[in-house]
Amino acid sequence: MSETNTPAVPEGANAPSKPKKKHTGRRIFLLILLLLWLFNNFTLKTTREELTSPDVHNEITIAALSDYHAGLLGVQPEAILRNLKKIDPDLICILGDMYTEQDSGKSCDRAISLIKKIAAQHPDQVYFVPGEHDRTYAYMDTLREAGVHVLDYKQEQVQIGSTTLELYGIDNAYFSPTFDLTNAFELPDPDVYSILLAHIPMPEKYASFGADLVLCGDTHGGVVQLPFLGPVYEDGIWLPQVLGDGSTVYDKGLFTCGTGKLFVTSGIGNYPSIPIRFMNRPEIGVIKIMPE
Repeated sequence: MSETNTPAVPEGANAPSKPKKKHTGRRIFLLILLLLWLFNNFTLKTTREELTSPDVHNEITIAALSDYHAGLLGVQPEAILRNLKKIDPDLICILGDMYTEQDSGKSCDRAISLIKKIAAQHPDQVYFVPGEHDRTYAYMDTLREAGVHVLDYKQEQVQIGSTTLELYGIDNAYFSPTFDLTNAFELPDPDVYSILLAHIPMPEKYASFGADLVLCGDTHGGVVQLPFLGPVYEDGIWLPQVLGDGSTVYDKGLFTCGTGKLFVTSGIGNYPSIPIRFMNRPEIGVIKIMPE
């Protein structure tokens, strides 16, 4: 009986291969990037500001939202409705660009669906001004039918508790060199708290009008923000707070506007539709106005 010679197994041939550290590190890095992207683009925050005025006799809470753009990738309508219910505002001011123009019209349909739900959840509390994307008469008529107050160069007086507010709204997608608010409205009554709703933040155009508060959107908060440097790009200037005139950068937040204040919300959505926000999460702005 002959013996069978088993080939010698090379040393270490059956030993499990060790994972390469660089592959593990790369996966962790990509996972961190994914989580940052999801957090910065798909989670909704609330930005709060407080103001006082002698013309306000009871506490008033205003929710400002803008630039939803109704994309498929972004904050879901349910999250917006849930946050608005939690805020429980006296007024909801929608500041334009709630959809992006598309041949299919699906973006417009999504925006209408959301605004109708907001109006049903907060009846007779929703005020709207158009941006450059959502300006069609049919769209605004649909919002009116849903109970939304559409302020396209209109004003309305609102009573909240013992306080009277005067609301002004403009469709200011584009400005002419001769733009002047006094061509559309008389100057506000100094004894009545006045609020101007306008999509584009142009305080130099609004300051002389004298509204106590101006609410705007449009900027998307500069989209990408960097620590200590502000927005990466604004109005054709890279790092405008560093390389430009920082005093004229109205990316998001609360600013002075004549004798009043200007609040710019960074909005909820994205345009173009690819979500690339960084350190600038989608937001609902909440402005609380209290008696002095």
